[in-house]
Amino acid sequence: MKKQLKDLNLLDRFLFAEATEDPVIMQYILEIILGKDIELQPLCATEKEERVTQTQRVVKLDVCAWDTEDTVYSTEVQKQNTYNLPKRSRLYHGIIDGKQLPSGEVNYNLLNDSYFIMIMPFDLFKRGRYRYTFEMSCREESGLVLGDGATRVFLNTKGTDTENESQELIDLLRYFETTTAEVSNYSGSNKIQEVHKRIERIKASEEIGVRYMQAWEERIYDKMEAREEGLAEGRAEGRAEGRAEGRAEGRAEGFVDGFNQSIIKLFAKGQSEEMIADIFEMSIEDVKAIVALK
Repeated sequence: MKKQLKDLNLLDRFLFAEATEDPVIMQYILEIILGKDIELQPLCATEKEERVTQTQRVVKLDVCAWDTEDTVYSTEVQKQNTYNLPKRSRLYHGIIDGKQLPSGEVNYNLLNDSYFIMIMPFDLFKRGRYRYTFEMSCREESGLVLGDGATRVFLNTKGTDTENESQELIDLLRYFETTTAEVSNYSGSNKIQEVHKRIERIKASEEIGVRYMQAWEERIYDKMEAREEGLAEGRAEGRAEGRAEGRAEGRAEGFVDGFNQSIIKLFAKGQSEEMIADIFEMSIEDVKAIVALK
């Protein structure tokens, strides 16, 4: 069932993208997450599509922002554990860095510091922490950090280790899960309360409400089109295989094989396992098993 705009939380990508176009909201979120003052440049890019070459898969970076020292912040919300997030963050971080230098530039010290931040309602690493921060370090020499300027941060709204995290970050992550006045007021954080005032205006906007409806309709049409394409391919390949075998069991096996191949093709075209599972009303585990057949 489709949520109303007023019922969305910051973990919903549409609201997150709309909210973080406001530089004040983006700045306050980053300041609470990173525990430092940040002065952002005016422009934030949301749902930015990146493709290194025409033959490579499309990657959409949720939100990119730059501060006045040209540090790059890419931030996204991820509601489902797709079991590939560490490596996905590696790809995304590489894309962010690859866009910073012009073609032919060999002075890699011109690369800006960059952060990739992912906010999730589950504990990716099962350690109970609200925050997991990763930087390159030397295995053989304890305390030796590579210093390449790249940082990846994974945030878990379900954390339990309250002793080693700031209360303001814990409150912010709770607010991501339940984006309401009650939660923002309970936090006592002026920044979270200001964020909520601005989000209330977003939820009350008729223009943004229309955009939300259009985005929802487009997503439904995309799902229907992909589902019909996949089912049609599965039926066609299944019938062809069945005719070749000339037996009932051959037709059944052919249909299954064609259906599986349709899923594999959609995955190869860049559809996520989560989206494929949604299209065919399957579990992600079943999709993973079929994709592994390739």
